[in-house]
Amino acid sequence: MPLWLKITTGVLSVALVGALAFAGFWFLRLQNNLSKAPLNAGGGNAEPVSEATGRMQILILGSDTRDGKNAGYGNADDSKGYGKSDVMMLMDISEDNKRVSVISFPRDLLVDIPECTDGETKQTFPARSGVMINEAMNEAGIGCAVDTVNQLTGLEVDHFMMADFNAVKELSKAVGGVNVCISDAVHDPDSGLRLPKGTSAVEGEMALAFLRTRHAFADGGDLGRIKAQQGFLSSLTRKIKDEGTLSDPGKMLKIADVVTQNLTVDEGLASVPSLLTIGNRLKDIDISKVAFAAVPTTPALIDPNRLQIAEPAGSQLFAAMRQDIDLTDPTAPATPAPSKTAAPPTAAPSKTAPPLPPYDKAIQPVTVANGSGVPGRAQEILQALIGGGFSQAAQFEATAVEQSAVYYGAGFEDVAVDVAAMLKIPAAQTLLAPAVSGVQVYLGTDFTSGATYGGSVALPKDVVNQTAGDTLCQPANPFLIVPS
Repeated sequence: MPLWLKITTGVLSVALVGALAFAGFWFLRLQNNLSKAPLNAGGGNAEPVSEATGRMQILILGSDTRDGKNAGYGNADDSKGYGKSDVMMLMDISEDNKRVSVISFPRDLLVDIPECTDGETKQTFPARSGVMINEAMNEAGIGCAVDTVNQLTGLEVDHFMMADFNAVKELSKAVGGVNVCISDAVHDPDSGLRLPKGTSAVEGEMALAFLRTRHAFADGGDLGRIKAQQGFLSSLTRKIKDEGTLSDPGKMLKIADVVTQNLTVDEGLASVPSLLTIGNRLKDIDISKVAFAAVPTTPALIDPNRLQIAEPAGSQLFAAMRQDIDLTDPTAPATPAPSKTAAPPTAAPSKTAPPLPPYDKAIQPVTVANGSGVPGRAQEILQALIGGGFSQAAQFEATAVEQSAVYYGAGFEDVAVDVAAMLKIPAAQTLLAPAVSGVQVYLGTDFTSGATYGGSVALPKDVVNQTAGDTLCQPANPFLIVPS
């Protein structure tokens, strides 16, 4: 072998060994950084999806635990248990990798938490009603938060990522600060946030204060805080995209090292290749198609200091998400779910019968039986009926069926015909049922969204707070503005 070939072969061999050693070092380092926990706490698991191309929903949580590196933010009592979810967002990546929706859940939102079993202690905690959503993971772990979101939305979350306070500080440092904008100079003594009017680059403790403050923005409530968090993430997205971070191995390794040291993921996501694959999916998405929204809410009836889902807007948003609708384009029609069975060969109510005397809609006994398989689905139909004058309408959960129908008892044929027409349920599915008292709308799996049968989903007005392409200034809370 010629001397030059020996030298070249030797150099290449050393370079290859060095590259493999470098790659192996970083793979093991990042892999060992990750902490993992069960995806669910109720015994079920999501069907695996393709990490590269499948539609994927990831629940992103910010823990308020004061354990370990976070001890300086509270006392020993604050670090007990799993902690509460200080931030809860559902990231939905479309199957074609062309858009992302990020839905925020206010931590003051009152929800029903299902029965959950702690994966470590095996202790089972009973279901609870009217509990703040940030309590969901406090007893039985992160999987209980996932189960709660699944039950609330009718979706099936594929993965979760939970970060603590330290993750925010270190990530903001790793990217060299994140630009945020505020309408007026503000100081919040509780969080330590102090910013001048206009745009500032925040990192470390100030970035954490910006995300944690409950009082600095808008009216000092949770909804103003959510919009500020979404503004921070929008700015972070723009910076990462503009600087080509997702395509730069060096920058990616730096950020990955910081994030994985402070990240807990589900067992299905606890591998570096999986995380890199998801990151690769996001790098080419148009930032105008990264939409930030929040669950529509209204002050809770049982406690005005808490929130409840505003209907029918909440049901409309969840229905749009189940149908994978582009939130940035509300005019795009949804694809209605096809009926799995043909309509039964039952004659429609007679159209030639003599006219019946008029009736008072406000006193008619109309109920909605939710057999759609989607928890809370009856709310939107109930609101449509009430809006149409059937103010005594009520609802209940029922056994799932494939085809929707309107059943009526003796003497209620005319009411049933009007109800079916309002909901656009075919006449062939309007049936006499002597055991029914009044009229019953029985929702099936062919009617899981929208207020009309076979119709498109109506999105709530202004559901998108902003996209990652929008640069917005957060309005300061007037009570915390610092005089200039």
